[in-house]
Amino acid sequence: MSAAPAPGDAEAVLAHGRAALRAAEEEAALPLLAEAVRRQPGEARLWELLGQLYRALDALAPAADAFDRAAALAPDDPGIASGRACMHQEAGRPATALFDRALALAPADDGLRFGRVSAILAERGRAAALATLEGELAERPGWTQGQARLANLRWQSGDRAGFTRELERALEQTPYHLDLWGALLAALSRAGLHEELRAAARCGRDAGGAHLMFDAYEAAALDRMGEIEAAAPLYAAMQPIGDPSVALFHLAHLFRAGRIGEAAALAEHWSGTSAGALFVSYLGVAWRLLGDSRWAWLEGDERLVGIYDLGEAVGPLDALAARLRALHLARGAPLDQSVRGGSQTEGALFARTEPEIRALRAALARAVRGHIDQLPPRDPVHPTLGPPRDRPIRFAGSWSVRRAGGGSHVVHRHSGGWLSSAFYVALPDEAERGPGEAGWLALGEAPEEIGIALPPTRLIEPRPGLLVLFPSTMWHGTRPFVAGERLTVAFDVAMPLS
Repeated sequence: MSAAPAPGDAEAVLAHGRAALRAAEEEAALPLLAEAVRRQPGEARLWELLGQLYRALDALAPAADAFDRAAALAPDDPGIASGRACMHQEAGRPATALFDRALALAPADDGLRFGRVSAILAERGRAAALATLEGELAERPGWTQGQARLANLRWQSGDRAGFTRELERALEQTPYHLDLWGALLAALSRAGLHEELRAAARCGRDAGGAHLMFDAYEAAALDRMGEIEAAAPLYAAMQPIGDPSVALFHLAHLFRAGRIGEAAALAEHWSGTSAGALFVSYLGVAWRLLGDSRWAWLEGDERLVGIYDLGEAVGPLDALAARLRALHLARGAPLDQSVRGGSQTEGALFARTEPEIRALRAALARAVRGHIDQLPPRDPVHPTLGPPRDRPIRFAGSWSVRRAGGGSHVVHRHSGGWLSSAFYVALPDEAERGPGEAGWLALGEAPEEIGIALPPTRLIEPRPGLLVLFPSTMWHGTRPFVAGERLTVAFDVAMPLS
């Protein structure tokens, strides 16, 4: 970044602060913005930018306060009104009225409409959020994001039979709407309804015409139903595949068909592209199956996994557990997540302003820094060891998972992060949990979608106060347990900017 300008030069300060946002150097720019708003307290844009800087640092209380000041100075600015609503919602404050105000200024903004549903869910509960979405979609059935949200909320509410009914009704009215077909197919796929997925893909092709999306989902459904030979000609007809999502379907097919060498070659090809983070995990599985020594380079170093007992560093665990339980509003897990038999919180957990959450975030950030400092030497072509390590810690996502009365976490990985985690807040006792490795964290186990049994490379017994850190490319899941409550926090550390 360039040298800081004079704090009295509003335009230069704005340019400097925006550059800091792009470079993830918000903390360095905060003193300048704070001095600039002190000298020019009537400049709404400076308050808005100050709020954005605080938001990037997960400091939502001062971010929301800064946006309040900006909105008071520029009450009719739609961008400021939108940002203000979002800041209050992420901070865990009431925000429905703020979204109403923002929508009055920008009625065509579907992102605001989507955020308003989340605010209603937090303030008024699931029934009110469902009713709001139903009302919106009655007027605008082609709102794809809203349709997907409604299907997800219905699924979380336990509606397994009719969770896609609005999507299906909308497609009866507009059978050529490819985005709606995509939302329906994705929902059925994530729900594991493979026969229904195959039928919907064929119906979509009949109604909307030939399209790669229908072929890909039909082939994926056939694979998951065990009809590998029937799926093969569909994949052959799609070649060459340029869509990474379809390439992932093809990759799983190659594993299921026992064509491991071809799977490794496909994963290696895609790992060198902009979508590479989606494929590295499969490359590790393929190398293990082939006995390729490169697996040890990718995942074998013990220092890639860190196990840290944080004890009381996060504050009293009972108080943290009580705070987290209050945030679990849904009865079931989201369609697009790996939780089975439990619920997951919405939004960025670490953006909230409650003292228990702030103390947790601070303690976890310190532990992450210590883990990064002990990693093996940098390797510019390694997905975990390549990035620079002198950047501030940023979180790409943070949430809590609660499972009561049993459950599991299916094997998955987080393609959007650098490092991933599990922090244990409350656990069932040994009698409730079940025998042996019930409830343990498994690292390196093959995911279900490839149809190959590959044991974990490491099993870790959880206990309250324990933090486990590992590469985001590493497959991980939780062994099923019988009964009791299992309450955890998870987060992804963002990939540092070069």
